[in-house]
Amino acid sequence: MYTENAAPPRAVHAVRHAPRLTPAALAAAIVLAPAIAAACACGCGIFDVGGASGLMPDYSEGDFSIYFRYDYMNQNANWRGVSKAPAFYNQDKEINTSFYTEGGQWQINKDWTVMAELPVYARHLTTTDDGTVQGPAGSIYTGKIVSLGDLQIMTAYTGLSPDLSTGIVGGLKLPTGDFTGPKGPLGGYEFDRDSLPGTGSTDIIIGAYHNGALSEDGRVGYYVQTRADLPIAGQAGYLPGSEFDSAVGLDYSFDEIRPFKSITPVFSLLSSFRQHDSGPEADRYNSGYYRLLAAPGVQIHYKNIRLYADVEFPIYQHVNDAGSLAYNGSSGQLVASPLYKVQVNYDF
Repeated sequence: MYTENAAPPRAVHAVRHAPRLTPAALAAAIVLAPAIAAACACGCGIFDVGGASGLMPDYSEGDFSIYFRYDYMNQNANWRGVSKAPAFYNQDKEINTSFYTEGGQWQINKDWTVMAELPVYARHLTTTDDGTVQGPAGSIYTGKIVSLGDLQIMTAYTGLSPDLSTGIVGGLKLPTGDFTGPKGPLGGYEFDRDSLPGTGSTDIIIGAYHNGALSEDGRVGYYVQTRADLPIAGQAGYLPGSEFDSAVGLDYSFDEIRPFKSITPVFSLLSSFRQHDSGPEADRYNSGYYRLLAAPGVQIHYKNIRLYADVEFPIYQHVNDAGSLAYNGSSGQLVASPLYKVQVNYDF
C-alpha cells in the first residue's frame, strides 16, 4: 500500500541568544518534532521535512511551545513504476486519512532543544475482502479506524555554528500506535500491517539542517534538511523499510512592509526515498518508492500564535510493484495528490 512533518518574520523568530535565522528556517522548523510520527508504509515521512517539519528547533519568544497540526491525504490512484495503472491491479482501492498531531518543544538552552509529538489517525481503507473479514471473497468493504500513532521523542543540537544556522537531530520512534487494528464480523483483520497507525517497530531517527540568507538585506532566505528513519526492531512479522527524506526551500520576509509584515511566503522541494518492507506480514514487492514534490506555503504570525499551511504536489514518483498479479493478486501502490498540511503553534 502507498500510504501517504536572520528571522521569519525577522524579529519574531530571532534566536534569543544568537543572530537571526532566516524565514526559511522558521517555516521549515515550526516544530522540532517530526510531522507525522506514524506508520504509513507509503509515505507519511514526507511530512517530516519542509515547512512545519521540525527538523530545526523553533526559536520562539519563550522556552516552551506547543502545537497542533492537521494533515490530510486521499490515496485513490493505483500506481506502478512511474505511471498510473488500472485499479483492478490493486486489491486496495482507497486510503483516506486525516492526521491530528499534538506536540511540543522545550528549549533547554541556546544549544539544546527537546521535542515530542503524538499523532492520532482517522483512516478509512476501501479494499478487497479475502472472504475472512466482512463478506465473500472478492467483495469490497471499507474498514475504519481512529487510533494513536507512534510517539517520537527527539533532541536537536544547534551549537555547530555561532549563529545556530547548522544543527543535527536525533531521537527515537516508539511503538505506541495500534499495529493490529479492528476485526471484521467474520473474524479477519480489516487492515494490513502497512496501513495501520502503528508500525510496531522501534526506529532510530537522525537528521541535519542548515539555513541562511540569500540577499544582503536578509529578506530572501533558504534552508536545507535531510532526515533518516531507520527501523531497528519490528514485531509480529513486520519491519517497515528505512526512509530518507530531504527538503530545500526558499522564503521571503516582507519585514516592515505593511500590511504584510507578519506574512512569510514559502516554497519547498521535497524528496522521499523508502526501501522495501520486510517480514512475513509485509507486502515486500509492492512497497518502497521514490518521489519528488513541490510545496508552496505561507506562514502567518500574530503575537504568540503562528499559523503555517501548505499544499504538496507530486511532480515525480516511482513506486515499486510486484510486476504481476501472480505474486499475491495485487500489483502497485495507492498514491495521493495533493497532500495538505495546516499547523498552529502557541509560544509560552
